[in-house]
Amino acid sequence: MGCDGGTIPKRHELVKGPKKVEKVDKDAELVAQWNYCTLSQEILKRPVVACELGRLYNKDAVIEFLLDKSAEKALGKAASHIKSIKNVTELKLSDNPAWGGDRGNTKGDRHDDLQRARFICPVVGLEMNGRHRFCFLRCCGCVFSERALKEIKAEVCHTCGAAFQEDDVIVLNGTKEDVEMLKKRMEERRQRAKMEKKTKKPKAAESVSKPEVNEECPGPSRVKTGKPEELGPDTREKKAVSAPRSTATNGKAGKPPCGAVKRSIADSEESETYKSLFTTHSSAKRSKEESAHWVTHTSYCF
Repeated sequence: MGCDGGTIPKRHELVKGPKKVEKVDKDAELVAQWNYCTLSQEILKRPVVACELGRLYNKDAVIEFLLDKSAEKALGKAASHIKSIKNVTELKLSDNPAWGGDRGNTKGDRHDDLQRARFICPVVGLEMNGRHRFCFLRCCGCVFSERALKEIKAEVCHTCGAAFQEDDVIVLNGTKEDVEMLKKRMEERRQRAKMEKKTKKPKAAESVSKPEVNEECPGPSRVKTGKPEELGPDTREKKAVSAPRSTATNGKAGKPPCGAVKRSIADSEESETYKSLFTTHSSAKRSKEESAHWVTHTSYCF
């Protein structure tokens, strides 16, 4: 077949050799790991979170993943270990002043420097582009390079001053060995949390079943009760004095006691001059001859 017109085929066109293994471009892999969300494959935007295995995510994508109950959720194997929003930590990233973003390359006629990163280490100044190892602290979420940890050894965070332990340091986008070590730490941490919850439950049940009895405050059985006949004359006098006091306080507050009948001013024992100030007095009322034959809105028409 073919070879018409005097064409001479070459050996590699006739003999099929073994296929070459396709190699992944390292630069493209680093760009995908450090600039794109592991779950949604979108560009990382604040707020950025990281899981206990050191992978980077957009917080919106993680929330959508947790709220999604469909069958397509099984495809998100990269976030299968995230059971709740507590399993991720929001990162405190430091912006790179030398990074201009995509504003200057709107036309597509400009070379994009893949080595230039959006974020840097606030301590040493290294760019977070994958060429240098970076880590973050679970206790506070601060991100800095591994070189900063080695050069400035301290038990306190370099940026916010929060105390941390070796278990709190998580490497971002580490190697397979790093991921396996972080996975073991994650499982041990979750087992410890389960054991603490189990120990707290019986303690709470004991505290509910055995309420503390206050010895100072007597209960209803300890309160001394007596008939009015058994009470002495002093107690009777105290009760008689307390009764008018309570009525005086009710009168000051201006609120009549329950069941009290409202009395009109005409029936009160006040003077006639005081009663004449009100419309219910006889002097304020007019006879039928004095009242007008049309309807008015005044209070003198009855």
